[in-house]
Amino acid sequence: MAKYVGAVDQGTTSTRFMIFDHAGEEVARHQLEHEQVMPQAGWVEHDPVEIVERTSSVIQTALRRAGLTHEDLAAVGITNQRETTVVWNRRTGRPCYNAIVWQDTRTDRIASRLERDGHGDLIRQRAGLPPATYFSGGKIQWILENVDGVREAAEAGDAIFGNTDSWLIWNLTGGTDGGVHVTDVTNASRTMLMDLETCDWDDELIALFDIPRGMLPEIKSSSCPEGYGTTRKDGPFRGEVPLTGILGDQQAATVGQVCFAPGEAKNTYGTGNFMLLNTGTELVRSEHGLLTTVCYRFGDDAPVYALEGSIAVTGSAVQWLRDQLGIISGAAQSESLARQVDDNGGVYFVPAFSGLFAPYWRSDARGAIVGLSRYNTNAHVARATLESICYQSRDVADAMEQDSGVKLEVLKVDGGVTANELCMQIQADVLGVEVSRPVVAETTALGAAYAAGLAVGFWSDTEELRKNWNEAKRWSPQWDDEQRSTGHAQWRKAVQRTLDWVDVE
Repeated sequence: MAKYVGAVDQGTTSTRFMIFDHAGEEVARHQLEHEQVMPQAGWVEHDPVEIVERTSSVIQTALRRAGLTHEDLAAVGITNQRETTVVWNRRTGRPCYNAIVWQDTRTDRIASRLERDGHGDLIRQRAGLPPATYFSGGKIQWILENVDGVREAAEAGDAIFGNTDSWLIWNLTGGTDGGVHVTDVTNASRTMLMDLETCDWDDELIALFDIPRGMLPEIKSSSCPEGYGTTRKDGPFRGEVPLTGILGDQQAATVGQVCFAPGEAKNTYGTGNFMLLNTGTELVRSEHGLLTTVCYRFGDDAPVYALEGSIAVTGSAVQWLRDQLGIISGAAQSESLARQVDDNGGVYFVPAFSGLFAPYWRSDARGAIVGLSRYNTNAHVARATLESICYQSRDVADAMEQDSGVKLEVLKVDGGVTANELCMQIQADVLGVEVSRPVVAETTALGAAYAAGLAVGFWSDTEELRKNWNEAKRWSPQWDDEQRSTGHAQWRKAVQRTLDWVDVE
């Protein structure tokens, strides 16, 4: 009997393959970064072929290092950077264009036009999303309108779309030789094209973007007992393994954090930050700048929904300190540098590189560092960068409390930035609530493994998964109420300085 479940975690900056045992503990992993392609300001792309190659490599390396084969895996799940849009030709297997990444802002005119023409309320009501550059629908439309031959190929049934989950599954199950074109409800809910109530593509929404319906993948459950397909013998697994779980990365982290009850919330700290609050089978429509999204759907059960606060730039702000400013040599150094000062010295950094996402949704905003004086050093900038991660999360948490009426009592955290203990302490201070990090910090991959394993009976139910969750560390607030309110007021003042910087039609 197979002892393990695998998970492909295809993220914004890297792809990893992880293997977990029945206790939810990591057995093996391998991870590789891929290139960030930035042809011009506001444009962010990935090479889909490179992503497939990296995925194959990490699968093979992780299995080899663990001394395992495909026969040791009961199932495989996939989790992915959501909204990142791939359009490819099903006959040739070649991408029609680079993947347009969720951070990309080239579709600002498409989003603004939808709002200006009065379609914003329809999109919010049906899809739970505001018209924004973030989501896949506008990216598909941009490719159809700007890449020669793609619309003709789409209308002929040859050019098809998927987020990176669909692209990888299509390739893993055979590509041009029988590749399966599917996605799950969590990814579909990030396109502006799916009706949240029916969990199916909506013809009226599709028409707004002038997208041929045949481009779209079949929508299935996040945990799929009948499976999406099996891996090919000539693929990276070197044999047939059932693919039975798909979750967009933030929903996967919610499952990995076992937030299965209404009112439970998690915050993932990666390239961006993503806070999700489980609202159960009830659709809660936000009035404070949050997204309504599908949290997960297991088998034939009713879909479970969530409120989400999406923040574009958090961990990537630390990466910016390293790659663009050169004031740190690695992400870990941001903590040691920031610890050289006791506070931010009056400096606030709003990293609105791609505009501001939740709860503001301002594509006209751009990044700003404010409050500088001759007194300030690179340590203050490093501290302000960590604080920006935490203040943006505070804005989202406040909006969630207003929408749901649920007061946050403890915040479960995961993702790479949680290794920065100073940042987690600042998060507790800024929020005024305790912050809890699990033993397995890579909950995104774990959630995909859970979805896949539930589908094949590797785990019996969600209660069994709860027993796997263990806390590694907890941070308690140290700031007093005055320090907390003063800091947040200054932060909100800094945010105002970033607005109306870019003219958007």
